[in-house]
Amino acid sequence: MNWDDTTDATSASGADRLVGPSADGEDQAVEAALRPKDLDEFIGQEKVREQLDLVLRAARARGATADHVLLSGAPGLGKTTLSMIIAAEMGAPIRITSGPAIQHAGDLASILSSLQEGEVLFLDEIHRMSRPAEEMLYMAMEDFRVDVIVGKGPGATAIPLELPPFTLVGATTRAGLLPPPLRDRFGFTAHMEFYGAAELERVVHRSAGLLDVPLDAEGAAEIAGRSRGTPRIANRLLRRVRDYAQVKADGAITREVAAAALRVYEVDDRGLDRLDRAVLEALLKLFGGGPVGLSTLAVAVGEERETVEEVAEPFLVREGLLARTPRGRVATPAAWAHLGLTAPQQAPGGLVGGSGQQGLFGA
Repeated sequence: MNWDDTTDATSASGADRLVGPSADGEDQAVEAALRPKDLDEFIGQEKVREQLDLVLRAARARGATADHVLLSGAPGLGKTTLSMIIAAEMGAPIRITSGPAIQHAGDLASILSSLQEGEVLFLDEIHRMSRPAEEMLYMAMEDFRVDVIVGKGPGATAIPLELPPFTLVGATTRAGLLPPPLRDRFGFTAHMEFYGAAELERVVHRSAGLLDVPLDAEGAAEIAGRSRGTPRIANRLLRRVRDYAQVKADGAITREVAAAALRVYEVDDRGLDRLDRAVLEALLKLFGGGPVGLSTLAVAVGEERETVEEVAEPFLVREGLLARTPRGRVATPAAWAHLGLTAPQQAPGGLVGGSGQQGLFGA
């Protein structure tokens, strides 16, 4: 039950999805109560936990601040949670902000100048920070110093400002967008992986205990299997299943209750929701499995192009249900099987079912 990241949703359609990885106000409030307080409580990410434990233990033994830490991975996997654990393990306060909130170098300078010695600064979505602030961060991380510019033009003066030693914890969902000079200044980097079913079952069991919700092993497995490898989604589904169990059952969550609840919320046994299935159904039923261009596919499902590309497609690709090709989007055999449809035979010349969809709807 490690989830985190107050990442903005990519679109309005992604913001209110039950299986969306971003957190709204309700999620953030519940997560605060469910978050683990130390590394021993943190479930999953075994390699990251082991490596981070060594970094923190060594820093405590030296009586020094911990190295700067960069955490990358999809939303909802535990980056914010780990930043809070780092602060707790080091016995230090934590300051939380985000890249989009720092638009000017002065914004960053005011934050850095008010840090206490040993304090942890958590910078979420660090890749979205403005370039001037990013360049100021280089010196702050390496030399614990910033130059504050006073005045403008030829009369401008740079005043060096010494900073107390601090630990920067940067979190990003897109590590490739970080410039090498910034990435190289982190002493420890870790990539957060998606969770396996067994780990998510442990997450669900722990959260159910904290929420005082009766839950059996099969009910936990049913929720975990539809959680898309993400603890935040597992906890959100648990809360919705809890609501259903209280209203429609005796309050206890079994496999049957969980399955019935998630049918109501249109989350299928593989974690696909209405938008995901709409994309697959359009691709299979209207375009014979593709290839079909992204814009055409978006029009077919009544969504914006960005919504299909950034909200629906990443999970469908990761599940092996959809492929992105130079000619357009193509359904895989697994997509046909998941929707219970029979794939048409491949026609000569690469056209699906002889329908000519490639020529009409290619990318």
